Amino acid sequence: MQDLVTVFGGSGFIGTQIVRALAKRGLRIRVAVRQPHLAHTMRLMGDVGQVEVVQANIRDEASVRRALRGAQACVNAVGAFYETGRQKFGKLHVEGAANVARLAREAGVERLVLISGIGADPESPSDYIASKGQGEVVTREAFPGAVILRPSVVFGQGDSFFNKFAQMAVFSPVLPLVGGATRLQPVFIGDVARAAATAVVDPTCAGRTYELGGPGVYTGREVLELVLAETGRRRGIVPLSFQVAGMLGKLMAPIALFTPIAPPITSGQVELLKSDNVVDPALPGLADLGVTNPISAEAILPTYLYRFRKGGQFADQVAPAA
Repeated sequence: MQDLVTVFGGSGFIGTQIVRALAKRGLRIRVAVRQPHLAHTMRLMGDVGQVEVVQANIRDEASVRRALRGAQACVNAVGAFYETGRQKFGKLHVEGAANVARLAREAGVERLVLISGIGADPESPSDYIASKGQGEVVTREAFPGAVILRPSVVFGQGDSFFNKFAQMAVFSPVLPLVGGATRLQPVFIGDVARAAATAVVDPTCAGRTYELGGPGVYTGREVLELVLAETGRRRGIVPLSFQVAGMLGKLMAPIALFTPIAPPITSGQVELLKSDNVVDPALPGLADLGVTNPISAEAILPTYLYRFRKGGQFADQVAPAA
């Protein structure tokens, strides 16, 4: 294949690291984002001239065509955990995914990789989960050879998972627990990016679905205990029923619609927590994409949760629980 890859959503949490991983392989990357003036630092992910940033909105066919022009591969890493303004689940995860897949095929793109998630289900009662599942369906319909990657909870510097609980532990005397017995298999963002880069360049991946999970499996309660241990905080853990948590998610949804603030919890997240979020052993995973030594949460959390300790970055070690 030639060496130009278009990455839609390339300035997001997952997209940024995929761009970095592709650049390390010597590929040229076109980062397609809605607001390119906010993504100027993406050019620093590679050598001079290796990464370009262009404007594209996957809801707009003309901009998608321009972003795909001359590309041999593309990655659709566009996703949202909550709806804001015109950024609705159906528009992004379904209509947008269909646009990218169909126009990529029309443009002669050889490889397409879609970033989805474990638990994606087109029949789910949750708009978020259903839209992710429907996005997989329309992608495969338009581009049968598409590679679908379903990561579990993705962690790393800048994540909205461990960081959220750690920040909450600084200000709140208690941490809410939803789905305390639900099992999660957090996967490091760097491992997801390496896997995606392999899926882009390896033709044997075509048409396959991979589920990506890290080396450790934790219950919801163990996740909170891990955060408290790493930040040196002593906080109560208060279980919330799915019913109460779901109501809170619906009540907090307008926060994102009318302000730039992310809601603390969404109804989609609550729905996901009703089932284990671990890889299906019947499906290929990280090892099949060359990631044979996935990095654990315990190895990475100290590199970015230190700022939530008492004393922050100046604390030599985890302070006594406060």
